[in-house]
Amino acid sequence: MIMLNTILPLLQAESAAPAKGMGGGSSMLIFLLLMILIFYFFMIRPQQRRQKKLEEARNSLQKGDKVVTIGGIHGKIVDVKDRTFTIEIAHDVRIDVDKAAISFNEADLNNKKSEAPKEEKTEENA
Repeated sequence: MIMLNTILPLLQAESAAPAKGMGGGSSMLIFLLLMILIFYFFMIRPQQRRQKKLEEARNSLQKGDKVVTIGGIHGKIVDVKDRTFTIEIAHDVRIDVDKAAISFNEADLNNKKSEAPKEEKTEENA
């Protein structure tokens, strides 16, 4: 009898509990959209920027530029085509490589931007 008196209020509280949780679906949808936005701004968008910068760097390569392939082959570009480069790796030894096979690290990409001729400012002391 004592057990029944303690269990009965618990059962009544459990049956009333789901009525308080209504509207939880909309908060879950907002949370899901928030997670998608976080992934986009912190993962997808920066990767797209890096890919675009890498593509621009590969397209800006010209004859005479020294490059390194992703396989570690060092050479000089002697011919540029739509999708490939012809690289001279030794005297009269040339190979064709895909443009995507040219390796860049972050420092190389930043140096490409800063290689543009800079005007030096000189200050004259009076």
